[in-house]
Amino acid sequence: MIQLKSRLNVIDNSGALIAECIKVLRNARAASIGDEIVVAVKKARPISEKTSSSLSAAKIRKGDVRRAVIVRTRKEIRRPDGRYVRFDDNACVLLNNQQQPLGSRILGLVAAELRFKNWVKIVSLAPRVV
Repeated sequence: MIQLKSRLNVIDNSGALIAECIKVLRNARAASIGDEIVVAVKKARPISEKTSSSLSAAKIRKGDVRRAVIVRTRKEIRRPDGRYVRFDDNACVLLNNQQQPLGSRILGLVAAELRFKNWVKIVSLAPRVV
């Protein structure tokens, strides 16, 4: 369960490393896997002069406010067959204005529940779906 002030790892190659939830985008107190949130970037990779000149590099800086989708949570989730799945950390993927992933790669595994919540692009980019 992700709520206000929760810190999440960013697992795409957009340039952000750690983000903090500042808004849950549905009428609820907490968000779970597959929910969209608004995050503020708390830690980002430094942008070198070489990558700043190229158009393909996403210029994510500390303090940027972006939308993100939650892909892993520490709080266990119940599957329809009765199993519970819990991850080691809270993680998200940053989104652009068209609700597509900002990065071109996803580093690490994501939950299978994303497929049922119509985040198929994220599932297809992920190296492993659990």
